[in-house]
Amino acid sequence: MNTLLELKSVSVAYDDNVVLTDVDLLVKEKDFLGVIGPNGGGKTTLLKVILGSLKPFKGSIIHSGNTPCTVGYLPQVNRIDKKFPISVLDVVLSGLMSQKGVFARYKSADKKKANELMEQMGIFHLRNKNIGGLSGGQLQRIFLCRAIISDPDLLILDEPDTYVDSKFEGELYEILDKLNNKMAIIVVSHDVGTICSHVKTIACVNKTLCYHDSNIISEEQLKAYDCPLDLLTHGVVPHRVLKQHN
Repeated sequence: MNTLLELKSVSVAYDDNVVLTDVDLLVKEKDFLGVIGPNGGGKTTLLKVILGSLKPFKGSIIHSGNTPCTVGYLPQVNRIDKKFPISVLDVVLSGLMSQKGVFARYKSADKKKANELMEQMGIFHLRNKNIGGLSGGQLQRIFLCRAIISDPDLLILDEPDTYVDSKFEGELYEILDKLNNKMAIIVVSHDVGTICSHVKTIACVNKTLCYHDSNIISEEQLKAYDCPLDLLTHGVVPHRVLKQHN
């Protein structure tokens, strides 16, 4: 498969605090990468680098082809300003701004696509409502529609299983499995057991990044990655219960 983007020896700091050191990562077409790691280990910082909102002080981000790959982003819903007066439909359509520009007028085909996505996510009935009074689960559905309306090459999700209802949590990964047929996906999650059942590869981020070319990760490998997580998985993935390690 072709490479979408590559991080080479990337190091990132906030003022004098270095949060990522010498990170190497290759993202290919139709990859499904699960990013795990402890709080404060640099997972969200890694996403910011890939999104282009944060520049490293060392290393480079290389896009393949003549143009950078297009990226859809689903942020954590607790970071969304719910006081901003905007309707659900307008939020979904705003995912086209990178293609059309901030002041572009949306065509009937754009609105049709937005309506179809909202119908698929079960939020069509909310299309004219203001986002201020909606639940976390409803917001996740809305912002997932926004993230994929432009048919990006890469979809990035930051803790998508936080603040959602249990019904949508199960549906979410079914949706992601289908989307992965046409786009690469990077998902950050604390729910290691769940993502291991869906992702193809795993990256453990704890100041640096250790890449594992599989969705099965052992206690010994987590120790080597210095990734202090407990893991319990079910189904086709072998059961493992891991102790905390230094």
